[in-house]
Amino acid sequence: MDHRTFREEAHRMVDRMADYLEQVGKYPVMAQVNPGDIKGKLPPLPPANATSMQAIMEDFDHIILPGITHWESPRFFAYFPASKSGPSILAEMLTATLGVQGMLWLTSPAATELEEHMMSWLLEMLDLPRNWQGVIQDTASTATLTALLTARERALNWTGNRQGLQGAPRFRVYASDQVHSSIDKDMMIAGLGLENLVKVETDHTYAMRADKLEEAILRDLKEGYHPLCIISALGTTSSTAIDPVEDIAKVALKYRLWHHVDAAYAGSALLLPECRYMAKGVEQ
Repeated sequence: MDHRTFREEAHRMVDRMADYLEQVGKYPVMAQVNPGDIKGKLPPLPPANATSMQAIMEDFDHIILPGITHWESPRFFAYFPASKSGPSILAEMLTATLGVQGMLWLTSPAATELEEHMMSWLLEMLDLPRNWQGVIQDTASTATLTALLTARERALNWTGNRQGLQGAPRFRVYASDQVHSSIDKDMMIAGLGLENLVKVETDHTYAMRADKLEEAILRDLKEGYHPLCIISALGTTSSTAIDPVEDIAKVALKYRLWHHVDAAYAGSALLLPECRYMAKGVEQ
């Protein structure tokens, strides 16, 4: 595709994108296909020659679009809210054009320094402790995994990544019985073992009970386990429950445990001063 054709097709694509955003509410929310329908309409072998954009977009309309569940629909109420906007779509177009590799400062100084500075803005916007630092993770699932790995390495005096986990204590991680399934998966990826994720009882609002948390920790200490980390939820996917961060933080401090707050669902609400009560204690 030469530059002139790219420009022409890009204009057509933007019009198509804008039409979709305007009309998404008219589509059925759920995909209108059965398992295998989409694969059955695709050629068995990859194309040997280039395909025109017109043919590609015809396939998109007749094969792909019917198999889309429209998260952007105003009638979509499952899982969690869609996380894009008009400006973010334009930003992705621009970043795709630049093709930045953000591995090191040297590979893209602007990406590194913009991210660091934006994170300092975020501290201000969410009213978090100003001496905190952070980086952008690709998903909340990865952020939780990073927290578990860091807690694990701290407890092992930074030897786990070098020497492996042979002979390591049997660590325990605590979370409510309402937390996201990614935490179960992170336990497996981090080598901590799914059986060592302790699901703590919740109250009538589906929030973790700090008293039951402490009971679980004491029981594990008595049985020879090594309590490692507590994961609080600032908004669960199933019910948007808010764990009592301040009470849980007190337990974490008492037993010197890492405390990770998973705020993937409701953390953005902290932008509003009237919602910051939810994060009371997070500074601990």
